[in-house]
Amino acid sequence: MNNIEVSFPEELLVALKLDKESFKRQVLIWTLGKLYEQGRISSGLATSILGCDRWEFYRLLSENSFYVIDYPEDELAEEGKFDEGGGK
Repeated sequence: MNNIEVSFPEELLVALKLDKESFKRQVLIWTLGKLYEQGRISSGLATSILGCDRWEFYRLLSENSFYVIDYPEDELAEEGKFDEGGGK
């Protein structure tokens, strides 16, 4: 696997009160979480990169305020009809 390296100032680690390895993992979770939320990667790819199973990935998403399930707007509107219209 090829790696990509990104540099951050040491002050960021101090401000977040994280050691280097914890920070690297957190940045990876945030990056994969955002890409998954946008539909740009699958949960399978994310779990492969993180080295965890799908349930652990979903737990990490939830802990970091990412959406685990994202309904398209038309489905949300349809779902809303059940609540407003007294059932179908």
